[in-house]
Amino acid sequence: MSRTLLVILATAAVLPAQDARQIVEEAQRRSRAKSERYEGTLQVIDARGRISDKRWRYDRIGSAGNSKAVLRFTAPAEVKGVALLIFNHPDRASDQWMWRPAIARDQRIALQDRSTRFFGTDFTFEDLEERDVDQYDYRMLGDDRVDGDECWRIESRPRETRSSQYTHSHLWVRKSNYTLAQIENFRKGQMIRAVKYGDVASVQGIWTPRRLEVRDTERKSRTVLQLDRLQYNLPMKDEDFTLQALRRES
Repeated sequence: MSRTLLVILATAAVLPAQDARQIVEEAQRRSRAKSERYEGTLQVIDARGRISDKRWRYDRIGSAGNSKAVLRFTAPAEVKGVALLIFNHPDRASDQWMWRPAIARDQRIALQDRSTRFFGTDFTFEDLEERDVDQYDYRMLGDDRVDGDECWRIESRPRETRSSQYTHSHLWVRKSNYTLAQIENFRKGQMIRAVKYGDVASVQGIWTPRRLEVRDTERKSRTVLQLDRLQYNLPMKDEDFTLQALRRES
């Protein structure tokens, strides 16, 4: 979602723009930062209500679809060290590699595998990409409310150059600060995955949802991600976002 789903964020002050594309462009502009780091606490709740806890650390350098990110599990022991390297591109799907320290090998994630879940969470590999505004077409659906917040409701459809498991998505963007309130992802006519964004706060001048809840309607499971120790614009190096660095840090 890098965070594909994790990065359409915003700051204060509503602009007069009412065009769907302009709204999404403004949301992306307000979220722009040279780098990002957070520690994520995840609760995965299956269809029977059983809960498993996980933690990961997320680092990103660059923004707006032209960035590199590393997501690495830090707990529990059975997944600790498993990492995902993502190269986001402004004109096509990302390149992704997963590192598994238990077998000391990396694996390139094929495009046809992007719809699979990432290590027992309800995020798919595609959901961990950035959603760059130029890879979608937009249409205004109207006004709506999410948890009491006034929102624009916008439809997005991936362009031909954008490979996606979703035929279209509905985005709810808060009018007050241009942060995402909700996304519903569809495959043809069926909504298969939804994300709600809450606990919004200004972090270094960027209005940021710090709690995400992903719901898989087919599996009837959900994952709650809480962002801790979130920081923007930290000094980072390109050489830390390579396969060699992925192996070295395990």
